[in-house]
Amino acid sequence: GPLNVVALVSGGKDSFYSILHCLANGHRIVALANLYPQPKQQYGSPSPPNANDGGDEEDETDLNSFMYQTVGHQVIPLYAQATGLPLFRQPILGTAVDHSKSYQDPDGQSLQADETESLVPLLRAVLATHPEINALCTGAILSTYQRTRVESVALRLGLVPLSYLWQFPELPISPAPETGISDDTQLLRDMADAGLEARIVKVASAGLDEDFLWENVAASVPRIRRVLRRFGGDGGRGAVLGEGGEFETLVVDGPSILFKGRILVAADDMKIVREGGGSAWLSIRKAQVEMKSAKDISSPALNDLQVRVPGLLDSRFENVLESLQDAAVLGYEYATPSKIPLPLLAAHLKLDSFSSPCWGFIGRSTDAKGSLMGVVDQVQALVELIRGRLLVDQLPATAITNSFIIIRRMADFPLVNDVYKGLFREPNPPARVTISCGDITLPRGSDVSIFVSIRRGLEQEERRGLHVQSRSYWAPANIGPYSQAIAYPLLENGEQTNKGTGSTFPLAVSIAGQIPLIPASMILPSTQLYGENTLRFQITLALQHLWRIGTEMQVQWWSSAVVYLARLPSSEAAKSTAMLVGTAWKEAHLNSGSHADTAEDLDPWDQRNNPLYMTYGDSGNSATARPPLPDWEVLNGFDVDVHGEDHDAMQKLLPFVFSAEVEELPRSAMVEWHAHLGFANISSGSI
Repeated sequence: GPLNVVALVSGGKDSFYSILHCLANGHRIVALANLYPQPKQQYGSPSPPNANDGGDEEDETDLNSFMYQTVGHQVIPLYAQATGLPLFRQPILGTAVDHSKSYQDPDGQSLQADETESLVPLLRAVLATHPEINALCTGAILSTYQRTRVESVALRLGLVPLSYLWQFPELPISPAPETGISDDTQLLRDMADAGLEARIVKVASAGLDEDFLWENVAASVPRIRRVLRRFGGDGGRGAVLGEGGEFETLVVDGPSILFKGRILVAADDMKIVREGGGSAWLSIRKAQVEMKSAKDISSPALNDLQVRVPGLLDSRFENVLESLQDAAVLGYEYATPSKIPLPLLAAHLKLDSFSSPCWGFIGRSTDAKGSLMGVVDQVQALVELIRGRLLVDQLPATAITNSFIIIRRMADFPLVNDVYKGLFREPNPPARVTISCGDITLPRGSDVSIFVSIRRGLEQEERRGLHVQSRSYWAPANIGPYSQAIAYPLLENGEQTNKGTGSTFPLAVSIAGQIPLIPASMILPSTQLYGENTLRFQITLALQHLWRIGTEMQVQWWSSAVVYLARLPSSEAAKSTAMLVGTAWKEAHLNSGSHADTAEDLDPWDQRNNPLYMTYGDSGNSATARPPLPDWEVLNGFDVDVHGEDHDAMQKLLPFVFSAEVEELPRSAMVEWHAHLGFANISSGSI
């Protein structure tokens, strides 16, 4: 249902546009929150600086925080008057101590405060005044660095993180009618169409000089793009949006549903501050709010909000869904059903075979004293067994790349999850698949089993995770102890070449099981809304989630996949559903849609702060461009003719896909897609 939101605002375009998306999704904005640079010689807790108390003594050093936008902070107090919302502010304490892309809760262990932790007292102050608040909105678009830090704090305080702009440039939004353009710059046009007026207040990029300062960013799009191209490519992924710190903005007006007044700054009240390396920013000495007329703000309707929302399916998966409508052209024949009974797990699982890369643990109905054990006791015992085995083998929990949990009753899943999460303290826990098999698979008295895949000798820098815990339009949030994906070297250490340059290794990618949650709301497509088309839609949407995660992890090929189907009413229903699954898998491989996969896989934080990536290379460079999925060129013997055309679609070999009927799936989903393994960094002809 609707959430009560505190919006983290920096003054920039992204934070305010994300607020508009919160409103478009039916949520209520209760308050604004902001962190500002700590004044010099500050002791105790002074009042926040006011927009009109500048002067010659004002500090003119931009903090250049790794985490927060600080330029323009003098204007922030005016947002309370301009929006009519309460504004809470706290100073930024500390600096960037944890430079990792994914953030770990310090839990009191750090002697030096990371600037991220400044959010904690700020949000606690907000919650003390507005205890009804249950969500936090932020404007992260492409930066994992920023998103994971906000998520860490939000979840610790019991808030739902909302990042509706996450991966926004990658999502299907129809081109603007006037331009026909659909690319990164379209997001800036969308912001302008929604009524946001954002001014450029800082430039920090070769080519973007001080002439851009105080320009309307939407009106400056052609110039920004032209300048970035002149200095080598488009500056990388998200550069035209300022995601790598190329420029920063200050919002001075917006639609009346949010802005009841506009912020005015006279030219004489702005001063250009020049820093080294071509960086320049505006120090705003004085600003004021001009309230809008009663006519302008009278009963602003949510329906009047011009916020462009991505469609649920991109073009590739719209085509997949369409292909599932006509069962007569599926092109498959029924196989004879197997009559061989499935053996119980205990009958063929050797618990002492720990030298293998997969460990299996089955819950026991009684403990060593013969006392009965419920599901919580059983999973606690399994977690202790896993911990003990890791200790014996001198392995960290990060050696686990993925896990597979089978439970007897899906109703027990929250209990299992609550204990299971105690295994993992580091960021990016293993990818995970969870199913319920009822009384079919587990031995009598056993309520849970856990299988984990182990990778020995895995260096920290060799293990890369994707763990998005915010709601967005991109893919479902993973709230809890499992990542969307974990990537690691495909070959064992002894088989690697060029050790130390992990980006050149072939990678294995483990991806969590994907159920068809609608990402923005985290609810399932309902039969009330989709009727008899619900099953087809769930198959398609969950497969799109798998594809989007795979694409983000640069997967080029799948080893194989299985689709778990919640119990079906008959064998005929099982057969027809399996045929739908096979068709969806085939169409997803053969139909590329119109989505371009050419963005660089560099975190914008790296582009801004890591000297290794602070260049402006061609965003289409073959060394950094995101490969297609599937990438047919990785197949051995795959032919491309002189015209660049590949085999006829009917001749293409696809990864195997299987269907397995189970008792129940998480959230009562109809389907769950499980890719056994993805392959990335694979050279041509190597599969």
